[in-house]
Amino acid sequence: MKIFRQNSQFKILGTYSILGAIALLTLFPLLWLISTALKSPTENILQSPLQLLPSQPTLDNFANVWNSLPFSQYLYNSTLVALLTVGLNLLFCSLAAYPLARLSFPGRDWIFIAIVSTIMIPFQIVMIPLYILTVQIGLRNSYLGMIFPSLASAFGIFLLRQAFMSVPKEIEEAARMDGSSELGLWWYVMLPAVRPALATLAIFVFIGSWSDFLWPLIVIQDENLYTLPLGVAKLAGTFSLDWRLVAAGSVISIAPVLVLFLFLQRYIVPTETGSGVKG
Repeated sequence: MKIFRQNSQFKILGTYSILGAIALLTLFPLLWLISTALKSPTENILQSPLQLLPSQPTLDNFANVWNSLPFSQYLYNSTLVALLTVGLNLLFCSLAAYPLARLSFPGRDWIFIAIVSTIMIPFQIVMIPLYILTVQIGLRNSYLGMIFPSLASAFGIFLLRQAFMSVPKEIEEAARMDGSSELGLWWYVMLPAVRPALATLAIFVFIGSWSDFLWPLIVIQDENLYTLPLGVAKLAGTFSLDWRLVAAGSVISIAPVLVLFLFLQRYIVPTETGSGVKG
């Protein structure tokens, strides 16, 4: 029995050691980015062997980046665009997913198949038609122009449809017996029941919008509307590829994403939607 327990402990220790090594390997690029941002100009960031810990850590790189470019404006633009994109995406995706999951009408399954099929279409294929449409409706060089392609997504509709389908019918029937309308049922019953799916979709949409570089580069010419990815790209030309400053700008740009994930991760848990329903 004692030998069995020792073997079990060794297995657990080996498992955690492997997982720890994988985690460290995954986090190494982020740690190296932070290390580079904290290194002083006198340190060689490409020395061999590589030195992860700065010998003379400094925050001057962050100050130089923040003061040399309007990073506060870039941060405001990215935050506004990302939050609006998340809000509108959750609204439209949930409105589209609800009837596809809970209502019966002719062609429902074919409509869903057609929507999901668009996931296989690369963005580069529809980029030019989207740009022409954006210019025609007067959204070029505007916040709405950056949000326009992300108002809804096939992945979001698919994810929320699957979440809506998992809600027990008994809850829906009880709400209908109380006189709830379809919009009331969607808002007061269905959305609270699928909060983990909404939080998951919000994280994916926020990260996608926050890190989007190609579409804002195409649709925005006014530097006052630049988002953080465009501002970080501008650093390379402004400072002639000083990687310390580029790394500092990159750290500034990814910090809000990490904060959002830490805030929303507690919502990404299974919900006992049917806990109040007894057979």
